[in-house]
Amino acid sequence: MGFTKAFKLLMGLAALPTLVHSLGLTVSTTGGNASSPLLYGFMFEDINHSGDGGIHGQLLRNNGFQGTTADLTAYAAVGSVTLAVDTAHPLSSALPKVLRIDVPSGTTGQVGFSNAGYWGIPVKKDTYACYFWVEGAYTGDVTVKLQSVATGTVFGSKAVAVTSVAGTWKYYETTFTASAAPDGDNVFVATVDAAKVSGSIYFNLFQLFPVTYHQRYNGLKPDIAGALENVKGSFLRFPGGNNLEGATLARRWKWNETIGPVHTRPGRQGDWTYANTDALGLLEYLYWCEDMKLVPVLGVWAGLTLGGGVTTGTALTPYIDDVLKEIEYITGSTSTTYGALRASHGRTEPFALTHVEIGNEDFLQGGLASYAARFTAFHDAIKAKYPDIIIIASTDQGLPSPKPAGMWIDIHYYLRPDQFVALFNTYDNYDRNYGIFVGEYASTKSNTGATNWWATLIGAVSEAVFMIGMERNSDVVKMAAYAPLMQHFNSTQWAPDLIGYTSDPSFLTLSTSYYVQQMFSVNRGTTILPVTSDTGFGPAYWVASKNDNTGIYYVKLANYGATAVSTTITIPGTTSGSVTTLTGPASDSINLPKNALVVPVTTAITGSAGQFTISLPAWSVVVVAVK
Repeated sequence: MGFTKAFKLLMGLAALPTLVHSLGLTVSTTGGNASSPLLYGFMFEDINHSGDGGIHGQLLRNNGFQGTTADLTAYAAVGSVTLAVDTAHPLSSALPKVLRIDVPSGTTGQVGFSNAGYWGIPVKKDTYACYFWVEGAYTGDVTVKLQSVATGTVFGSKAVAVTSVAGTWKYYETTFTASAAPDGDNVFVATVDAAKVSGSIYFNLFQLFPVTYHQRYNGLKPDIAGALENVKGSFLRFPGGNNLEGATLARRWKWNETIGPVHTRPGRQGDWTYANTDALGLLEYLYWCEDMKLVPVLGVWAGLTLGGGVTTGTALTPYIDDVLKEIEYITGSTSTTYGALRASHGRTEPFALTHVEIGNEDFLQGGLASYAARFTAFHDAIKAKYPDIIIIASTDQGLPSPKPAGMWIDIHYYLRPDQFVALFNTYDNYDRNYGIFVGEYASTKSNTGATNWWATLIGAVSEAVFMIGMERNSDVVKMAAYAPLMQHFNSTQWAPDLIGYTSDPSFLTLSTSYYVQQMFSVNRGTTILPVTSDTGFGPAYWVASKNDNTGIYYVKLANYGATAVSTTITIPGTTSGSVTTLTGPASDSINLPKNALVVPVTTAITGSAGQFTISLPAWSVVVVAVK
């Protein structure tokens, strides 16, 4: 062989993990308990610009001048004109603030405004839909285009013939094609012929959409929605989260102000520092659920505001009535008042609604003292009219005694990796009389206490250990959702999240935690099976299941340790399948834009007499699927 060649081979072997740990598992093909079909899903609220500027398809920022401060954020003048926010020419009672463009007498050429979107505008080779309202004496073209900031390159444009008069708002829409931009440093530009403007011209609610997910009007961005769809989740909890509650009573999320034509939606000052347009409203959430085959989990306001105000007693009556109207809007036939209203908004067929959560984290801001009474009031009113709906409490504290039969309880965990591992067996001996919804969880800090700005490998592995514990007990843990779901890297209020992005489409980044969620959700059994082992849990953890519809057996494993574990799995009667492994160069590895270090790798495996031997690399998550 020669010294040099032999030395290189030995050095290569020395670089491999030493298999000092071993594990033997035997999976029973009978017995076990049913697993919840809803176990893995999503929690959504508009945080980190995950709605406006995120999954919602509309690309222009501040297009309705909503929120507590109306300014010209994202706008710039094009040509020798002055831009202003005007309140004397309201588009509607919902949108009283509009854009005024003052054109000095004698000005010629193309003038108008640009909008920078949400820290840039993603421009792909696509067809774009543009909608806008205009008011003022003007007959001529409104030219819209997508343009590079750095080079001035125009990727697509369209001239829209407009005949506008003073005192009356007119609506226009158009489409145009665009070529792909090399990055996200782009703006939307709208201009008019200055010589044809007498004084001022007014615009409001410019909207710009790419072709949306499932081609829905006012729909979702297809790339972000597609990434979520690939997780194969089972439910969507919306609209929050803290963004449900509002800093004050007036600023709570109001379902009836998020429906109907977008120009009739006033928006609100959201709870995460920025205004919400509410263009992503109740009906859009329901279409999102329908298109991804998700069960909607509706969060309803229950009297608590983040500013500390709590509404109690008979003062809750109008808000309870409002929830009943919301449920009727979702589920009612067209013969009902609110079912007919839904039909007038374009949806005749009712939606199914099986789960409603009363409030959000009502242990906050002194809410516990009154939560039992508030929960009972909402619970009893909903159950009286909709007895089949499952009612979920927003906390495991301050609940009525005795608890109503059939209720579920929402519990949240934001922890360090070691803390998640310590919770592995939390639900082994839990009360089976009440379902558990782990409505939010994520590894948000390192084991030293440092805050994670993005999901790490060790954090994702610790979440997998916790998820294995939940799946082993998925007769009582009914649903679980990582949170938050998404973050715009230019505006992050809470991290880490599953998916990150910027205005540059190539920066869409799937975190280490995203891949754990996907691996566990895609590979689901219907029955959790007994497993015998030759050693106890730690550093390796596992759960086994079988999908009774396909006959596939799944074994999910996590190695929360720095040494590889040689593992032998025996499942009688099985012959072959696949093993999917998620690991990375180091325990603190992360996935960066355009540089994902932690991605799953799937390979085929063949067994002998139902026995398979695999390696669990250090800090890894592994899913074995065999038949």
